[in-house]
Amino acid sequence: MFKSLSIIIVMLSTMASCLLFPICNAGRLVQRQTAIRKTGFYGDETLRTAIKCFSTLKEDKDESKETVDESLSSFGVDSGDKSECFIDSGSTSITTLNKTSSTGATNSRKSHRRNKMIQRLAPPAPETFPSWSYEPRPYFHYELLYESKQSLARVGRIHTPHGIIDTPGYVAVATNAALKGVDFRDADSTGQQLIFCNTYHLLLQPGTDVVEGAGGLHNFVNRKHGPLITDSGGFQVFSLAYGSVHEELSTGGELKRASLKKSGRDFSENAVKVNEEGVIFRSYRDGRKFPLTPESTVQAQKSFGADIIIPLDELPPYHIDDTMLRDSVERTHRWEARSLKEHLKNVKDQAMYCVIHGGLNRQLRKESVNYLTSLPFDGYAIGGSLGKNGDELMELLAWMMPMLNQDGSNNSGEVMQGHVNRRNKPRHLLGIADEPSILGAVRHGIDTMDSCYPTRLARHGTLLSRDGKVHIKSGRYSRQYGVPVDRECSCSTCLHYDRPYLWHLFKAKEPVFMQLATIHNLQYMNDLMKKQRQLILAGKI
Repeated sequence: MFKSLSIIIVMLSTMASCLLFPICNAGRLVQRQTAIRKTGFYGDETLRTAIKCFSTLKEDKDESKETVDESLSSFGVDSGDKSECFIDSGSTSITTLNKTSSTGATNSRKSHRRNKMIQRLAPPAPETFPSWSYEPRPYFHYELLYESKQSLARVGRIHTPHGIIDTPGYVAVATNAALKGVDFRDADSTGQQLIFCNTYHLLLQPGTDVVEGAGGLHNFVNRKHGPLITDSGGFQVFSLAYGSVHEELSTGGELKRASLKKSGRDFSENAVKVNEEGVIFRSYRDGRKFPLTPESTVQAQKSFGADIIIPLDELPPYHIDDTMLRDSVERTHRWEARSLKEHLKNVKDQAMYCVIHGGLNRQLRKESVNYLTSLPFDGYAIGGSLGKNGDELMELLAWMMPMLNQDGSNNSGEVMQGHVNRRNKPRHLLGIADEPSILGAVRHGIDTMDSCYPTRLARHGTLLSRDGKVHIKSGRYSRQYGVPVDRECSCSTCLHYDRPYLWHLFKAKEPVFMQLATIHNLQYMNDLMKKQRQLILAGKI
């Protein structure tokens, strides 16, 4: 009898625990939810508290389950969905991670699961940033010299700790802190001012400790009197998942995934993992996992010491539905706000540009412009998907750039309270490539634009000239004695060598060809931008 009573007592205790467990946890969740609503975001520190949806709640029918369901549903969480939900206090959001079968699912099912991601809270408001961060920077500013009366084109200067950047200007890309085929002295001789270095590659090799030990990038590469800009590394990381821009646009993202699966390296599933905290990616060198968060990428760029740095952003593919695009833009806003807060902890005479997103969705672009320009960033970068061709890019810029030309005043010229003067900050177009797009971007008020286009063309045998591209491998150039690549070019290549010799070097695969060709193409780009400045000042653009 006593044994039976003991069994009954144990059973009653177990039932009481099952009832109290979800009630207690529901109370904690409601308490945490209330705190979130009061603050609007979770704060600077990253607690990364994970709350698992209780499997018992999926089966229980009692009131405690309803209490938890009601609390979760206010965030958009469907507790009946067999998933795990995570609250990330550093990210101001909750994300549901749906479990998938090992055999995969169709694209429609994946889209459906992603569309069930729960509602995110707003990113930090402008007033949560320190008041001093909105004051002018003594070490960095944009000087507007002239505005066109025919277009949004303008001429100006960007003042940085390591030199002046004349705008509109071309930005050469030195992926591994090195230009392909030439050193920085050759680049400087062509009039190259701002140079772009990629954080992703520098993180993997040589690493932040090596660069910081040298005293920063300027000392490391021995370019102490020329400005540098570094990115967050996000573009390269997301390219692992979606493929190059060309591959993604031409195949709807399928070519990259197919080629990697064929090679046994399924980057789209394994190489890049994205959550609210940031990104985890695998090194293309040795397969090691690297975490990349808004805070860590800023810390890396602090070690590099570039004049201009970029916050972490998510780069979604061109082929994406509006719901997923909105998720991406909102996450990017939170990431950029976290990056900015990290930057402001120790500015180190560096400027930080925001990255405006939204793809071709005008509503999202407008929201991105309005939010990011309200924060104390030093300049505006145009990023995300910019269209599948030059026409879409120009259409986007024609619609969007007037928003960045607002000076915060009304029709009477009086500055309106709460309005930001967007005209007095530089604008950078990320990753623009071909010459027609560059010329079009200038007309729409872009100040600087980066591209590896001219250096890549050079090492593949294409030289730029005022008469059109010169594909030097063609035999037609083998007997054009005494004719330089471009008769109007003043670079050392055109001053000392003719087309037949360059044709020979390329056909013979002599390494010096890359140097000579790259010097010329850089000179052509800087001459092109100088000409654009002259035409703007002359009132012709």
